[in-house]
Amino acid sequence: MSRVLRVLLAVCLLALVPGCGSDTRDPLVVLGPWTGEEGKAFEAALDKLDDGTGRTYTYEGTRSLRETLVSQLEADDPPDVAVLNSIGELTEYARRDELKPLAEASAERAYPPWAPTLLVDSRRRTYWVPLKVDLKSLVWSRRGTSSERPTWCVGLASQATSGWPGTDWIEDLLLHQAGPALYTEWATGRLDWRDPAVERAWTTWAKLLGKRSPESVERSLTTSFEGSTGPGGRPRGLLGSPGFPCTHEHQSAFIRYVYAGEDVTVEPSARYLDGQSAYRDAFEVAGDMAAVFSDDPDAQQLVERLSGPAGRELWWAEADPAVRPLFPDTAGLSPPASATPVEREIDSLLTSRARTLCFDASDVMPPELRDAFHRAVLEFFRDPTQRELDSLLQQLETVRVQVNTDAGVDRTFRPPQDICA
Repeated sequence: MSRVLRVLLAVCLLALVPGCGSDTRDPLVVLGPWTGEEGKAFEAALDKLDDGTGRTYTYEGTRSLRETLVSQLEADDPPDVAVLNSIGELTEYARRDELKPLAEASAERAYPPWAPTLLVDSRRRTYWVPLKVDLKSLVWSRRGTSSERPTWCVGLASQATSGWPGTDWIEDLLLHQAGPALYTEWATGRLDWRDPAVERAWTTWAKLLGKRSPESVERSLTTSFEGSTGPGGRPRGLLGSPGFPCTHEHQSAFIRYVYAGEDVTVEPSARYLDGQSAYRDAFEVAGDMAAVFSDDPDAQQLVERLSGPAGRELWWAEADPAVRPLFPDTAGLSPPASATPVEREIDSLLTSRARTLCFDASDVMPPELRDAFHRAVLEFFRDPTQRELDSLLQQLETVRVQVNTDAGVDRTFRPPQDICA
């Protein structure tokens, strides 16, 4: 039953109840990626958010975000607001005229590199705004662990998006070895996948991982990036999972929730990547961006409130310390005295010590190319030979050319070109 039909039925029923008017409006629906404790915190913030419209909100959290949104769009029943982490997907929806340009107040918070403008009919327009961000280009380890000869934890399984922890490695290596300019060309589809700099990132990753047994490879391919499950169903993290005798993990800031209360340290990844000193202070970032799919003006106002100080403070206050959100221009909201050294380090890196921030490359790519990248990483991890790499890079180049050819038909629309800031 569609949401529209459900609303009509609800209105009809209310009309039969004395004292109930016939002008009841449907709650605004927000579709997003947060589940578990993150989802609970965001939903609690929505429940307390007074935007002056008298509207209520329904939050739908799912790990299968793209699949859910696509099915809702096909049923002509989209959410009012959706929160996505893929600029490539958001660009695709804007090209199809399924997104609504943001109102001015929200557009002013479209901080780079999370929300580049799009050129549509010779006009610059803003279609999404970051609500929550994450810092990548980080390495985690147990306190006191030597970094001289790290052994790397790798868990590549992640339901429909398995492989992305590996693409993060390739992206981080390319950023630090070749710099933000070439990284941007590659991420935005303007660089051949067979370019020597791209190939070097893949071969460096294989070298860093070292020789692995078939059993170890299979374990990494089938183990979640969260690690194994511990008591109560809580993920252990790869640093504490049985069968992973590893000392270091390359992972985004969000993974801190699996190590809450544990004695771990975090540091920039640059020292491990065989990169150039000029790019030492460059970091990859990711984000969860809100976009409006509805003509309802209250949806625009909701995004304005969520991206502003009131919405942030509510969300931050409702979240447990391990899943407190980071924000694009202020990181954490004044880390409290109880903040852990890990929280303070991440906040410091994001707000002051990082000189260049570049958006996650695979999340910039069109979905077809991103998905092919994920699959290629899984295949290369299983067989990191030069012959296999040559074949995979050729396949990715073929996809890039085809995607660019298909997109080139529309001369009135230009996707993001600058994803570093």
